[in-house]
Amino acid sequence: MGGGWRPASQQEALAWAFLPPPAPDAVPDSAWQPGALALPFQPRSFRDASLYALHWEQASRGYVRRFLPAAWPFTRAYEKLTGRTFPAFKPHPLARQQPVYYLGNPLSFLPSGQPLRWPGFSQALDYELELGAVLARPLRNATPDEALAAIGGFVLVNDWSCRDIQRAEMATGLGPQKSKHFGSSMSAEIVPAGEVLDRIERLQGVVEIDGRVVARCSTAGMLHHWGRTLSFLSQDETLLPGELVATGTLPHGTGMENGHWLRPGQRLHLRLEGVGEVHHEILPAMPTDLHGLPLEPKDVTLGAHAAQASERAA
Repeated sequence: MGGGWRPASQQEALAWAFLPPPAPDAVPDSAWQPGALALPFQPRSFRDASLYALHWEQASRGYVRRFLPAAWPFTRAYEKLTGRTFPAFKPHPLARQQPVYYLGNPLSFLPSGQPLRWPGFSQALDYELELGAVLARPLRNATPDEALAAIGGFVLVNDWSCRDIQRAEMATGLGPQKSKHFGSSMSAEIVPAGEVLDRIERLQGVVEIDGRVVARCSTAGMLHHWGRTLSFLSQDETLLPGELVATGTLPHGTGMENGHWLRPGQRLHLRLEGVGEVHHEILPAMPTDLHGLPLEPKDVTLGAHAAQASERAA
């Protein structure tokens, strides 16, 4: 049948850890992310976990406060009277039994410094300060110690999220889709694992908006440590060099928790001690017609009138 497959040697697998960037002429001028060539590497895959119970609880409170305002006084009163976390805000029981995660889009990473255009399908763009591990060795049914030894380095990850559509997507049981797959960010360098692992749960993070510190966070308090997490991911599943695994949001590291939501025109700056930083200007959304297609400047007014007419008809 014209040839066949053969197993890759370990040397070949390691050589493919950091995939070469596409040729300059392979990226069209109209691509939304032309700066992708400036990434420190191209992830083979992107698994984003949720390893912080405190983030889970605080983000749930923030969601209710913004999107379910009628329920907010009730949940707040419950917690004040009982001194306990409102039951629906607690992590899913499975998250305590094992690392839980979703598969993100490895091809939509934005390098630090590249402006991000506000997604036209959302009114609630949010950021998530996370720590990401880059694998340098293949793993399969690894012990926690073997899994730790396979980490080649770390990067800061920003998992951009559209909160107003995320909940509805996840209610399908298929996980987040457009709410997250449109983009993520990565710091400019991969810091060798040996420079981070000895203080992996003591790293300090900072969130700045327009030059003002709005939140501080830490890598302390993971539900499952890195060795356990990667070991679990490798159970009867082969992980390859160049795959990226992130912790999920550090507590206080997102607007839904700290209350500092983004607006078009603002500048976001995320830093993680000893690992890296990302910074972006938030550009306004592109006007779209009723089918989500970009409008020419002369058609913007017409598109707005059409949208209003559609709402009245509905």
